[in-house]
Amino acid sequence: MKNFIQTALIFLLVLSNCFAQQEKGIIGYDNWLNSWTEFKPSQSEYGEPTQILSGKITKDTKLLKRDVYLLLGDVFVTDSATLTIEPGTKILGDFDSKASLIISKGSRLVAKGTQTDPIVFTSSRGSKKAGDWGGIFMLGDAPLNTYGQLASLNYGLNPSSTDHIAYGGNNTESDSGILKYVRIEFAGKRTKRFGYYNALTLAGIGNKTVIENVMISYCAGNSFNILGGSVILEKLVSYRSKSNDYEFNFGTQCQLINSLAIRSPYVSSANGSRCMVIKSYDDKEESDISKRQTFVNAENLTLVNVSDDIKSDIQVGLVQEAIYVGADASFAINKSVISGFYPAVILDDNIALNNENLEKIQFTKTYFNNCKGNIYRKGYSNNDDLESWYGSRAFSNLYAKSSDKETFIAAHSIKNPDFRLQVNRIIASNDFIDDDDED
Repeated sequence: MKNFIQTALIFLLVLSNCFAQQEKGIIGYDNWLNSWTEFKPSQSEYGEPTQILSGKITKDTKLLKRDVYLLLGDVFVTDSATLTIEPGTKILGDFDSKASLIISKGSRLVAKGTQTDPIVFTSSRGSKKAGDWGGIFMLGDAPLNTYGQLASLNYGLNPSSTDHIAYGGNNTESDSGILKYVRIEFAGKRTKRFGYYNALTLAGIGNKTVIENVMISYCAGNSFNILGGSVILEKLVSYRSKSNDYEFNFGTQCQLINSLAIRSPYVSSANGSRCMVIKSYDDKEESDISKRQTFVNAENLTLVNVSDDIKSDIQVGLVQEAIYVGADASFAINKSVISGFYPAVILDDNIALNNENLEKIQFTKTYFNNCKGNIYRKGYSNNDDLESWYGSRAFSNLYAKSSDKETFIAAHSIKNPDFRLQVNRIIASNDFIDDDDED
């Protein structure tokens, strides 16, 4: 009996350790990418448009699955109207007019697809490319950290009133609608004066807005751009963005949960791009220090650079960091996977290394894989202090260097990729790609 109990305890201990390890990165008993995502969107055909969306939408409007819609120019939803989109509806962003959809403050977008019938925003072109059309803007009245309560989008949009591009306020619980089971493809047009649009801009969005199961692929700008507000983001996917996958700024208070960024060193912008950028401001003089600065709480993320030869790509300069944390911003990441970067994280050089700042930047129970360096400070060649700090057992981080095939269940599957972690491949090692190995 004693031997049986000991054996049972050992079995339970091993089992509990396996479940604990399985909690890292994106999670789910099943692969939640199945059915609604599309990793080869250029091959999808949606037919010719049967309806046109243009100008202003000033009253409650519903888009129907039976029609294919052409989004023409800058389309504004205003006057507290709600635009509702049926599951399965397809909206084609016009290439010639570089179309965009703007949900003005006080209005709502209810795009609630299903796992088997997602809503798709994509390019109107036969041969689709990143940057074919603008993107989606959702504006709310949640707080910012700028002086005054309001800010305006500055992307060259053409509203009939400046009120239609204003965002910000005092309502942390504001409701700008629902995006669920939605794909946004080939967005991010470039303008001479304002640079690239983002696929999905959430500006001053409150926490009653639902953003779940949204996939953005082949965007020329940022995939997800969050400006201020207080929002919960869950089960998001950014795939092969040329710019950043997730960018946070202007005092946003955000939770990012169970989400994925899949980068490729062969499509990233030459100007540099990352999985995550966490900033409190672009210009410190424009930030009100009496207000809450940006805080992002991330859990169960998988940030992966899918490469044919990660070591070679690092050596020729195609790979950079996964995460950038700016001065005066707070960031916590837990139970996540960061795989294939150089290095994994860079802290802004204006962040002094003291207890106060290090308490605001937390990495816990995270799996660093195949990264040439872990956590660096910008402009500093010696990062031993940071490596020692975050490598302490108190943070329960793990280190390994394994191929994607060993690390993930099915990272290279074309039809049904699965980026959940293969837990029994984890090794507790501080060895990364050898910095001294130049072969």
